[in-house]
Amino acid sequence: MREEDCIGLLRRAGCSGGVIAHCRAVRDLALAYASDPLINRDLVETGALLHDIGRGVTHDLCHTEAGGEICRSFDLDEAVAAIVERHIGAGLTADEASLLGLTPRDCMPRTLEEKIVAHADNLVKGTRVIALEERLQHAIALPRRQRKRIRRLAQEMELFR
Repeated sequence: MREEDCIGLLRRAGCSGGVIAHCRAVRDLALAYASDPLINRDLVETGALLHDIGRGVTHDLCHTEAGGEICRSFDLDEAVAAIVERHIGAGLTADEASLLGLTPRDCMPRTLEEKIVAHADNLVKGTRVIALEERLQHAIALPRRQRKRIRRLAQEMELFR
């Protein structure tokens, strides 16, 4: 999907200019991890541009679920909806989602494309790329297993950069 089409969908979903700028920054970083021929670069680009589409509805954790629903209502590929639903931190297990008041379903990134977008989003604060250490400082209130998961995802993804 072309960038202009993705930006149009973000606007249609009610996303602000700040959210759109963030999505572009995540896309730019995500593409730096998508040079391996096994990776679907078009899917990474589309997923990264649309990963926060749910922020047109809410800015809490529910933006992932809302975003997945929006993607499906726009008849987007299920692979894009999966990226949107699985991009929080390094993913959430069904139990973790339930404890956070979300639908109790597995939202762990599985594919390389899902992992790349989640990792890139972890390293972009606003439109600024940050170091993993800074990201982990922002995540200090998270349970230890979630912080470890973020670090493991980063280690795995850095092999693709």
